Amino acid sequence: MSALLRQIPANIPQDIRKIRIENSHLTELPRGSFENVSALEYLWLNFNNITVMHIKSLEYLPALKELRLQGNKLRSVPWTAFQDTPTLKILDLKHNRLDVLPEHALRYLPNLTYLDLSSNQLTIISRDVFYNWPVYQRSQRTEGPLEAISNAVLALHDNPWICDCRLRGFVQFIKSVGPPIILMNSYLTCSSPKFRTGKFFHEVELNSCTKPLTSALDTNLTVPAGLNITLTCFVQASPSPAVWWTYALKLLRAFNVSTEPISEDTVRSELLIPAARPADAGNYTCTAANFLGNTSVAISLRVVAPWASTTARGWAPGPAEPGAHVEVRIAKQTVYGITLEWFAAAAAAAEPGETWYTLLVGRYDAAQKDTIYIGPGVNTYSVTDLLPATKYEVCVAVRNQAPRKGQCVVFVTGSDVSQMEQREKLIHIVVIVCAMVLAVPAGMYACTAEALRGSPAQAAGSKESTLDSLPAGSEDGLCRPDGGRGARDRAEPGKNRQPHRNSADLY
Repeated sequence: MSALLRQIPANIPQDIRKIRIENSHLTELPRGSFENVSALEYLWLNFNNITVMHIKSLEYLPALKELRLQGNKLRSVPWTAFQDTPTLKILDLKHNRLDVLPEHALRYLPNLTYLDLSSNQLTIISRDVFYNWPVYQRSQRTEGPLEAISNAVLALHDNPWICDCRLRGFVQFIKSVGPPIILMNSYLTCSSPKFRTGKFFHEVELNSCTKPLTSALDTNLTVPAGLNITLTCFVQASPSPAVWWTYALKLLRAFNVSTEPISEDTVRSELLIPAARPADAGNYTCTAANFLGNTSVAISLRVVAPWASTTARGWAPGPAEPGAHVEVRIAKQTVYGITLEWFAAAAAAAEPGETWYTLLVGRYDAAQKDTIYIGPGVNTYSVTDLLPATKYEVCVAVRNQAPRKGQCVVFVTGSDVSQMEQREKLIHIVVIVCAMVLAVPAGMYACTAEALRGSPAQAAGSKESTLDSLPAGSEDGLCRPDGGRGARDRAEPGKNRQPHRNSADLY
């Protein structure tokens, strides 16, 4: 007792009949632990730290009658190990961590009179575990008086039983069990689901297991943009299924999904889509699964802009809510785009972390504009890919409100080749020329300069042609008898011109 033993001693006398090692440091029962004590009848190994029991740990113990392993850390037991102990009568496994009993667990315990599985982690047991027990089978076949059969005490209390359809056969067995099998505590209670917690087995009626059946009240939804949308599906299944939502083959985040039971065999699952945008449109799939299979239902969502149409010269005024005004200005403009900046005054900015904005962008004379939704905490946006020399109108409004007077800006994009772009090209030319001066040897630079002076057609060309010709001169050799014709060939209009660069890319 309380010895610092870490393994079964090897020098036990061969004729020993009882071994008791408790409150020690044993962690496993290896193979052949008792091969030298074949006369052993009683083995008590309570309150150790045994976590592993080898399938041949009880080998050479044909006379063993009592095995007590109470208070250890066994998660499973190799039940076929009891083939080596045919005379075992008492098996005590209480206060361990067993969570599974195979259907044939008790097949090799034909003479058992006491089995204690209480205070473990058993949740589900098939009734076949006990129907395959030789003790039970003998009790069903007997035709004589019951007194002729020895009673068998069975302890199964203090386990976290899950009282759903999977436990239906076991509950029926417990309700019908009688001598010669005696329950140490016949008041077994349910631990889950919640609506059955604390109920006794004899108080519950469990249904058969069923495959999930999913449904939705509406599988086609059309909603205005900017609103919080909740998609709902209902699942009938037993046992309670696992439910998840997918969109475009991606699993949706769990914190946007809530699933709760609404009856014994039905659960409701809801998916929240905050501030729906047109990009949120599509098919959302609710899938439910249990051990019998899985099914799913698809819900099609369509998100429409809050304004169906707009006038050619402005926007319908929004509701005159005090403080809902948004100040808008153009922070930067290029040939093909602009950058907007805005701020909301008073009540519209009272909760900036929750305020959404709507941008309406389009040609000034267009009846309908493109709608862009901006999330909370953002007050700038860049509009690109606009047509040059075109009149546009852009409006910014608080979500779910039409733009008010003063919240729209009208502007005209620049021409395709503006002075700003010309300056940019000149800067690029100067940079490249400087780079060539640094990179090309002095002699080659002199030849290049002479060739450029001797080519009036090239000197009269555009800056873009000059830009194209400079690298060509260094590659093909400008100091040639023909006066640098290779460079002039590259400068001819319509040949190998670099694509026009969008100045908006500079930003």
